[in-house]
Amino acid sequence: MQTIDFVQAAERALLYEVTVNPKPGLVDPSSNGAHSDMDVYTFIDSAVSLQPYLSTAVTLAEQFNGNRSLTALFEELRQAGIDAEKDMFNATKGVNTHKGAVFSLGILVCATAYLIAQAQPITSENVSQTVQAMLQGLSEHDFARLTQKPEKTLTAGERQFLKYGATGIRGQAEAGFPVVMGIALPYLASTTGDMNGRLLDTLMMISRETEDSNLIKRAGTMDILPWWQGQVDAYFTMGGSKTEEGLNYAKTLDNICIEKNLSLGGSADLLILTVYMAIVTDVL
Repeated sequence: MQTIDFVQAAERALLYEVTVNPKPGLVDPSSNGAHSDMDVYTFIDSAVSLQPYLSTAVTLAEQFNGNRSLTALFEELRQAGIDAEKDMFNATKGVNTHKGAVFSLGILVCATAYLIAQAQPITSENVSQTVQAMLQGLSEHDFARLTQKPEKTLTAGERQFLKYGATGIRGQAEAGFPVVMGIALPYLASTTGDMNGRLLDTLMMISRETEDSNLIKRAGTMDILPWWQGQVDAYFTMGGSKTEEGLNYAKTLDNICIEKNLSLGGSADLLILTVYMAIVTDVL
């Protein structure tokens, strides 16, 4: 049976993501991107605050009765996530740095710990299948009565579902994170060079292949997606992180995103998940 420190792997994933630069519209050590209320230290404080929750995710998986439906494991995790969000907001003085990661990274940590507890290998296929079993019916459940909720209480994801039919990170998670498992992780495994460049290129690839809910929210329209895909195509045509031209274009995109108040927050969360999977499967 593999011996893996899942909490340490998750913490590394959180810290790797915020360290990557230059990330268009996102916080990194050299830029706050389109986020005036946070900086890299806010993210470090947030990541540290999530350690108890990540440990709980492992414990829940290890102690789970395998005779029960895995949806019950997710419900236990979701309750722990409510407390984790409070810890995050306390650590950041009310700033939302990792709310998406509380949901998605917690799921992956729980799923991988469950596989090891069941003496099953951690592979993309096994993790994806476990996540799908944990989250079966999630979107239908969460979106069932949205029209009855007061408009002011709706989350950004709920608003996008009502307006565009987009299921966002819930849909990605319920499907077993196909962008992470089928696109981002294989892509990262194929990259070479320094860690920053490999992760920056992976982030850009993720942002091209997903409907980033944060980007849509800030733009106020789904029309932002084909425009952004064009920017990513230009970045890779220039050589991406491997060339000075590509890196300079990433900086230009950061300035454009700051000017337009755009951010790739959803893609950043998927990069965290990709890094986590890369660590626990020995890609990194």
